[in-house]
Amino acid sequence: MKEMKSNYCEHCGEFHDEAHEYPSQVKVGEAVPDLAFEAYHRGRVEALTLSALRGSWLALVFYPADFSSVCPTELAELAALYLRFKRLGAEIVSVSSDTVYAHKAWQEADPQIAQIEYPMAADPSGKLAYAFGVLIEGGEPMLTENEGLAQRGTFLIDPAGVLRAMEISDSAVGRSAAETLRKLEALQYVESHKGATCPASWEPGEKAIEPARKGK
Repeated sequence: MKEMKSNYCEHCGEFHDEAHEYPSQVKVGEAVPDLAFEAYHRGRVEALTLSALRGSWLALVFYPADFSSVCPTELAELAALYLRFKRLGAEIVSVSSDTVYAHKAWQEADPQIAQIEYPMAADPSGKLAYAFGVLIEGGEPMLTENEGLAQRGTFLIDPAGVLRAMEISDSAVGRSAAETLRKLEALQYVESHKGATCPASWEPGEKAIEPARKGK
């Protein structure tokens, strides 16, 4: 196949046969790539990297856009549970293709978003969204709906920088922050109870499936 400009990927430098052939760089059980980005956090613009966030659990939460309808309901839920995440030694970072200045304007304009205390990452180039496989790409010459935005993706990363859970859903369907918290609690339980597993809908305090003892 002749390599044409129309199928050149500016993110990875390769040529793809299909408009949506953009493989994710992350897999559950493997370390996530170290990427640098800006974030709006507590009234300031900060330069962050994923490696700098190691040492604690991380919930990396992608959403399509600021000043939208479903996204503020998700981010407000996360804000309401933020202290519980922090008590578990976890940080939340939300990510969209908006700039840090759009995040600032949104926090100043929307009382729900004004309550956010976690970093709001800016990803205008789509670098983060592409690496995590949630970038909505388009092809020439037709415009793809929501082109350049991120799908709703939630990624739970452990203190060593290893991806432990991921969820990607349609842009029209909001997620549950409580479920993200529950998954984090389950992951931390099996991390501290080697060999144990958590059944469906497991909640802290409920019985897990403990490893069989030798001789039993």
